[in-house]
Amino acid sequence: MPKDRNLFPAIFTLAVFIILEIASLRLVSSNGSLQRIWLARQGHFFQGKVWGGAQGIAQYFSLKKQNAALVEENHKLTVALGDRKAALAVAGADSLASLLGSQSSFRYIPASIVKISRNRQHNYLIIDKGSEDGIHLQDGIVTPAGIIGIVDAVDKHYSYAISFMNPEISISARLGSEGAVGPLTWDGVSTRGAVLKEIPLQYKFQKGDTVFTSGFSAIFPPDIPIGTTGDAKIVNGATNEIKVNLFQDFSTLKYVVVVENIGREEIMSLEAVAKGE
Repeated sequence: MPKDRNLFPAIFTLAVFIILEIASLRLVSSNGSLQRIWLARQGHFFQGKVWGGAQGIAQYFSLKKQNAALVEENHKLTVALGDRKAALAVAGADSLASLLGSQSSFRYIPASIVKISRNRQHNYLIIDKGSEDGIHLQDGIVTPAGIIGIVDAVDKHYSYAISFMNPEISISARLGSEGAVGPLTWDGVSTRGAVLKEIPLQYKFQKGDTVFTSGFSAIFPPDIPIGTTGDAKIVNGATNEIKVNLFQDFSTLKYVVVVENIGREEIMSLEAVAKGE
């Protein structure tokens, strides 16, 4: 019985407090614009919290559907990117063939580089075309802006090539459209540097003259622009050694064209006969 008497005052006090709170809120809301604004803001805040929580729950349950849509979109972008890469490579082959007058003795195959080294003395590259695509040993690799390398090993779907940025490669190059011919090699330092050697002193040239492939090769077609001449020095009092600034920057290289000299085997056979081999 004493416990019931102690509980009744507490309940009565709580009821009075709630009634007074309700009355005060009604009084505040009816007597002041500032108070009404404050109450409205508190109501909006409460509504926002409730709506935000509900929205978050809805978004959580829709994540699976959104992820599926993202996966599908990523697949579409990957396919589109692959088509774009193929189009760029084909465009490179077409532009090169057009540049060289569609020479019938050469065949052009577009390719993409899947791996390349640039910071060694003996650099290389691997392309995404192999024997099943018509690639052969000793095919040249070029772009419309220069010489890239020579195929050195061929698998079914990939090929390994020695890069021009390698002391093992020497290209027969020509000064201007009808100038002297000499061996062109990488300078061993820069991704855009080469040296044209053994140019007789009587052949005159100026800085900025264009250097082309000479065509005196069973690998590369003639008249591919390679770069422009820079400083020169006289070697052994008999020839010029000329720095060449390459058009093709190997540091940005991605798409190439494999060029096959269709008559290379016949040329090699004639050379072997002439040498008595």
